[in-house]
Amino acid sequence: MRILSLLPSATEIVYLLNLEDSLVGVTHECDYPPAARSKPRVSASRIPPEATPAEIDQLVSESATGGPPTISLDAALIGRLQPDIVLTQDLCSVCAVPAGHLQSALDSLAIEAEVLSLSPSSLDDVLDDILRLGRLAGVEERAAAATGRLRERLAAVAGAVAGRERTSVLALEWGDPPYNAGHWVPQMIELAGGEPLLCAKGFPSSRLSWEEIAAAEPQAVVFMPCGFELDEARVQARPLLCRPELERVPQFYAAAANSFYSRPGPRLVAGVEALAAVLHDGTGLVAAPGVLERLR
Repeated sequence: MRILSLLPSATEIVYLLNLEDSLVGVTHECDYPPAARSKPRVSASRIPPEATPAEIDQLVSESATGGPPTISLDAALIGRLQPDIVLTQDLCSVCAVPAGHLQSALDSLAIEAEVLSLSPSSLDDVLDDILRLGRLAGVEERAAAATGRLRERLAAVAGAVAGRERTSVLALEWGDPPYNAGHWVPQMIELAGGEPLLCAKGFPSSRLSWEEIAAAEPQAVVFMPCGFELDEARVQARPLLCRPELERVPQFYAAAANSFYSRPGPRLVAGVEALAAVLHDGTGLVAAPGVLERLR
């Protein structure tokens, strides 16, 4: 079995299921666990590393409407790797090559591979994707055990925050321009004992106006810029802390979105635990280091 992962969260699932010896290639963004960085990389980003948040938003928007793709594939390397299972998605063209584009590349290389598209919109979908990969790879019992442990942790969070007053939370996936955090994030907030604002469970993120944000009057803002870790989130949060629409928000957090909120993988559970720990004192829950940092 030769697995090619074109999605960072799928790479994490491969390691969760102890299938790393079968993993022959990954993307340029597959950086967890650290051992994944030693695997051959079959993709590269076309977004300049020095691009500002506003410039990144423009490039992504242009790509989504028929412009140049934000990711390039090394077709020659894929041809040499000869995968028989390829993991990808159709959720976001910025995170990975969509399954349709990938199939064209595989056809051109005359590679007959099983393509598994992982495109979850909820936490339940994420856990189901672990089971789907487990079935495909012949380790279904291992996958069931792993998802069982993750569900137990989520149940522990729900029990710890049950009956507590809910904090209204605005999760921002981007700051310039502002976008809400969609898909599984609203559910994460609810499980952590919060009340998600200006978003809907299972729907993609969408652009917000600063007037909407001001009118919502959130009790807490969690800034989780998609694709970035805590250090960069902290930097990007500085101008947001000065915005008049947010100056009265009593709690403001920066989040390691890339690890714990943006990627639909097993570490989302640690993201839920961290949210519950900061929103509710006295639960006994502890946020793992490097997940969230309070800036106000």
